[in-house]
Amino acid sequence: MVDAMVSAIQSAIRDVPDFPKPGIVFKDITPLLMDAKLLAATVERMAAPYRDTRVSRVVAIESRGFLIGAPIAVALRVGLVPIRKPGKLPAARERVEYALEYGTDAVEMHRDALESGDRVLIVDDVLATGGTAEGLAPIQLSPLSFTGYAPVAQVDRAAVS
Repeated sequence: MVDAMVSAIQSAIRDVPDFPKPGIVFKDITPLLMDAKLLAATVERMAAPYRDTRVSRVVAIESRGFLIGAPIAVALRVGLVPIRKPGKLPAARERVEYALEYGTDAVEMHRDALESGDRVLIVDDVLATGGTAEGLAPIQLSPLSFTGYAPVAQVDRAAVS
């Protein structure tokens, strides 16, 4: 059973049909971000399952993942590692390419952002096809402990088809 706050959070995520391409339903989290109470509840509910997991880094995916990942990192009292679009990070970096439901993309991370033994929580805005999470498999396969993947929203594939 979904409680009233979860229902309010879900209702605040706006569907924008045919964006960025025809047939795609974009999940717009802007209304959620504009409501302080819902934003705080979202951060708390996303951080809560990981409080006792010894997460050492929150990895946030550009760009909307930063908006939720940073307060989750603060709530968990751990550092934040930004995953950015290619060419946006100034130091030595690693690049991963992955498939999206409407094409391909790539992201980069500073090479020195994670250390052996880090316990990583990946935060993103929306889980649609899982392409971004799958694309980050090199992070998961390095000498790290992949603790979890926390999207703000998940696309119901049956509803989109």
